[in-house]
Amino acid sequence: MQATYRVEGMTCGGCVRAVTNALEGAKATAVTVDLEAGTATVHGLGEAAVKQVIEDAGFEFGGQL
Repeated sequence: MQATYRVEGMTCGGCVRAVTNALEGAKATAVTVDLEAGTATVHGLGEAAVKQVIEDAGFEFGGQL
């Protein structure tokens, strides 16, 4: 399962690392976070899990694209 989600509140490379590390720590099999687009493409986690991880990391979950 793969999906791309909007992540709001990322402003720098540190934010990208924080989101990436949080999703990888939640056992996503692959993660690509794009600062300019404000998105995270995630393999291996469902939408509810991704939402929880992003919000727990301090960012706003904007839904699936």
